[in-house]
Amino acid sequence: MKIHLHFVALFALAAALPAWAHVHQHGVARLDVALEGQTLTLQLNIPMDSLLGYERRPRTVAEREAAAAVLAGLDPGSALWQPNPEAQCGLVKTTLVAPLLQSPAQPGVKDAEHADLDGSWEFRCAQADQLSSIELGLFDAFKRLQRLQVQVAGPKGQIKRELKRPNKLLNLTR
Repeated sequence: MKIHLHFVALFALAAALPAWAHVHQHGVARLDVALEGQTLTLQLNIPMDSLLGYERRPRTVAEREAAAAVLAGLDPGSALWQPNPEAQCGLVKTTLVAPLLQSPAQPGVKDAEHADLDGSWEFRCAQADQLSSIELGLFDAFKRLQRLQVQVAGPKGQIKRELKRPNKLLNLTR
């Protein structure tokens, strides 16, 4: 298994920032950004409440349709993440993990009190050295999301940012 050095650095940064340790907080999501060579990876952790307004399995037809729409909107990622055009980045792969939305209920098993969605988006950037920002569509797509805690690791070092609605531009430079 290949270990990406920038993610190792990112996790070291996370360990040094106990205030940003994973705390489930409605309206707040975490985004880890890593650039290694031509590969840009975004990893998002967001409470289901920030996506749907609840943290349980959808019960009604309308809730199931809303949940399916959320997953469909997150899957391509093209509206959520727009690296600056000079970097010439194209989406390669999306991975979404949302057990409450992706797996059937188990008889006799109670769902956890809190639920998150974890997503990963991988881009290839032809001009990675030109990557300076990412325009985020998260605040437009998810009205309950108020803040985004961001950690960035790349060839120019590590930084952390906090974006608050309505700021949609993630600056990747110091």
